[in-house]
Amino acid sequence: MNQNIETKIKQTLSKIKLNKKNKILVALSGGKDSSVVAYVLKKLGYTIEGFHIDLKMGGYSEKCLNAVKKLCEELDIKLHVYDIRKEMGNSMCNIRLSVQSQSKNKIKNCAICGVIKKWILNKEARKLKADYIATGHHLDDETQTFLLNILKGSPELNANTGVITKNVKDKMFIPRIKPLFFILEKDIKEYSLKHKLPVVYEKCPCAIDSYRIQIREFMGSLSDKQKENLMKNELKVLDRIKKEHKKIRYCEICGEPARGKVCRMCALMRK
Repeated sequence: MNQNIETKIKQTLSKIKLNKKNKILVALSGGKDSSVVAYVLKKLGYTIEGFHIDLKMGGYSEKCLNAVKKLCEELDIKLHVYDIRKEMGNSMCNIRLSVQSQSKNKIKNCAICGVIKKWILNKEARKLKADYIATGHHLDDETQTFLLNILKGSPELNANTGVITKNVKDKMFIPRIKPLFFILEKDIKEYSLKHKLPVVYEKCPCAIDSYRIQIREFMGSLSDKQKENLMKNELKVLDRIKKEHKKIRYCEICGEPARGKVCRMCALMRK
């Protein structure tokens, strides 16, 4: 199984012709997925550094930060920690509650957290002169996202998915890669346990109202073969989705890459 995962990651990265001299910033959450990404990339000889966003969510965040520090020590890689309270003035929980209290529509916890973390990742990766950001998204995640976009009536959003983000190349945007794109979640957990990686296996305490959770429960009823077939069909559909890529705009407020006049981060913050 271990060899199978490593072989699959090698094959996945070969599809995007990733140079081992490129600087890859691994987005480390403290969980099994991103930890396995860092472990395997290091083993395969890629140039990596770790990046962790300390969300300041009490004991859970402390466990995650400790796990990330231990992993980076074991792998002998540099770790960058973004203290959200120091940088943004508050914990993720309080930022989220502030956004929700000012919004007319109920915004899910994970939606807010996801937008903020992506904004931070891209901005900080650029400062650190990273060539790529590596995330721990796996086959289960990707098929969930595909179904989620279909069910929410936004199939065109799937056009940007893949082993590497398909956004227009832009100096302000750091491409994201997903080494675990074709690997099942259960195999990743088995691999992390086999190698005794320092990992926090418990779920985020705030992930309680996400629509994705319902999709995940449905996916849990499918066999491994059905999930893999879903991914194969997803890739076929993606080839047919025609999306007109326009030049990336810059947010009028923060200056970061955006689809419209204002990026999703600033749109959230001013609700």
